[in-house]
Amino acid sequence: MAEFLDLESQDGVRMPWNVIPGTKQDAQNAVVPISAVYTPIKHFPSMPVLNYSPLRCRTCRSVLNPFCIVDFAAKIWICPFCFQRNHFPPHYSSISDDSLPAELFPQYTTVEYNSDAAVGPTYNNPSVPPVFLFVVDTCVIEEEIGFLRSALAQAVELLPENSLVGLITFGTFVHVHELGFGAVPKTYVFKGSKDLTKDQLLEQMSFFAKKPRPAVGVVAGARDGLSPESISRFLVPASECEFTINSVLEELQKDPWAVPADQRAARCTSTALSIAAGLLGACVPGSAARIMAFIGGPATEGPAPIVSKQLSEPIRSHKDLDKDSVPHYHKCVKFYDGLSKQLVHQGHVLDLFACALDQVGIAELKTAVERTGGLVVLAESFGHSVFKDSLKRIFQSGDYDLGLSSNGIFEINCSKDLKVQGIIGPCASLEKKGPLCSDVTIGQGGTSAWKMCGLDKSTSLCLFFDVVRKETPDATIQSTSNQFYFQFLTYYQNNGGQMRLRVTTLSRRWVAGPESIQDLIAGFDQEAAAIVMARQVSFKMETEVSAGCFLHFSYIWINVSTFCACVCVWKGSTYC
Repeated sequence: MAEFLDLESQDGVRMPWNVIPGTKQDAQNAVVPISAVYTPIKHFPSMPVLNYSPLRCRTCRSVLNPFCIVDFAAKIWICPFCFQRNHFPPHYSSISDDSLPAELFPQYTTVEYNSDAAVGPTYNNPSVPPVFLFVVDTCVIEEEIGFLRSALAQAVELLPENSLVGLITFGTFVHVHELGFGAVPKTYVFKGSKDLTKDQLLEQMSFFAKKPRPAVGVVAGARDGLSPESISRFLVPASECEFTINSVLEELQKDPWAVPADQRAARCTSTALSIAAGLLGACVPGSAARIMAFIGGPATEGPAPIVSKQLSEPIRSHKDLDKDSVPHYHKCVKFYDGLSKQLVHQGHVLDLFACALDQVGIAELKTAVERTGGLVVLAESFGHSVFKDSLKRIFQSGDYDLGLSSNGIFEINCSKDLKVQGIIGPCASLEKKGPLCSDVTIGQGGTSAWKMCGLDKSTSLCLFFDVVRKETPDATIQSTSNQFYFQFLTYYQNNGGQMRLRVTTLSRRWVAGPESIQDLIAGFDQEAAAIVMARQVSFKMETEVSAGCFLHFSYIWINVSTFCACVCVWKGSTYC
C-alpha cells in the first residue's frame, strides 16, 4: 500500500482497490465498488508544464503517456488503451532512449499542457478575463446593508485588475446597474414578479440601440452580433470601475417598498438570478464568469418563491420536505434545474452567500450551485467573520488561496475491459455516449465527459467503474497483459486566464480467481473505501429516498484479513 499512497502526491488519486478484481463476478463480490477519488487540479510543485500541444492517439484520442510502447527506430508509439499504432510527428524526430519528451518519463504520470492548441474546440478565446457579477439582496435591515457595503467594497479592491465586474441589486424589483458610464448613474429596472426571456432582456436593455439585431442566429457575445460597446456598459474592467461601483455601493439602501406587518418582504431572488444568467449568457458565453449572490432571506416573489409573503404560512422544515408537503418546492426545483442547465451550457458558476437567521431556500437552490461547482457560505449575518473571511479568501492569494479555476471539461479514457458508471461531484454530464459508458449509472452517468464550470485545487471527483470481463483469462494471457489503464483529462481556465490541459495516466494490476484474495487485501485502501462509500450513501440519501422513509445509519466493519474499514452504509426501507 505504501507505493500507492505515495502516488497521491504525484497524481492526486486514491483508489479503494489498487489491485483490481479482474472479472465482473469478482468485482461484485468485493462489495466496495471499483472506484477512484481524483483531485483534477491539485497543486504539485514537481509537475511539468509543457508549452506545446499534446500528442493524441488517432483512434481513441488518448494522450501520449509513460505507459505507451515506443519503437524508437520506426518512430511509432502504441496506445495502451486501444493498441493503435501511431506515428510520431516530425518535431519528435530526435526522440530516442536518451532523449525522451517529458510525457514519456516514468515519474511524469501527470503533466499539464499550456498552449492554444492544447485546448479543445470549446475554447476559442483563451485570453478572456474572469468575470464577477455581484447580485445583492437589499431586503435586509440597514445594519446588514452597511456590512454588505463594506464587504463588497473590500472585494472590489482585491479583484484582479483585468477582471470584468457587474452589479445587480434586487428586492421588490431587480436593478441592473450600468457601470460603463460613471458620470451619470443609470439603472435598468425589471419587475420582480415577471420572468424575462433572453430576447426580452436584450431588447429592454437597449443592446441593439446602435447596432441592428442580427436577422438570424443566436445572439451571444461580440462574435455573434452583440456590439462590444453595449457589453462594456454592464461589465467593466475592475481597474476602471472602482470609483463608480464604490459610489453605487455608498448609495445602496434598503429596499424602499413598505412591508405590511403581517407579511414578508417581497424578495425576487429567482428573477434576479435569471436576469444575471441571461446577461452573462448574452455578453460573455463560454468565459470564466461567476454569479456571486448575496441573499438575506427567503424568496417570496418571482417564478420560484420559497414561501408566500404571508407570515401565517411558515417556511418549510426538513419534516415537510420528507413528507413531500411543501407547496412551492417542486416548482422551485424545476426552475433552478432549468437555470443550472443554462449556466452549465454557458460555462458559468453560481456562488451563494446566504447570511440570515431565517432559511433562504438552499434546498431548492442547491442544484444550480452543485452542478456549476459553486461555493456556498452560510452565516447569521453579513457582519459575521465567517462571511467576511470566506469572501476575502476567494480573491486573496497566499497560503489560503483557493486556487479558483473555471470553465472546465473533464474526460475519462480507460481499458476496454472497464466501463464508466459515472461521477459523484460538482459536475454536469455532457451526454458523450460511447463504448466506455456502462449501462449501470451512478451519479452523473451515461457519458465519458463532464462539464466543470467551477473548480479549485481541492475539488475532488468520485469516479465509479464497472468491470465487464466475465471470464477468467488463461494463465498465459494473464501473465502478459494483466494491467488496467486509466487516463483523466481536465481542460480548465486558470485564474490567470490561461487555458490548460492536465493529463493523469494510471496503471493498476488486476487479478482473478479464488487465489487472488491475498493480492486484493494487500492493495486495499481503507481510507479511500470509507470516502467512496460515504459519498455513495450521501448521493442515495438525496436521490433515492422515498417520502416518509425512516432514515438512519449504521456502522459496519468490513474485515479483509488484517485490513478493516469502517464505512457508513445506507440502511432504509429498500436498502439493507
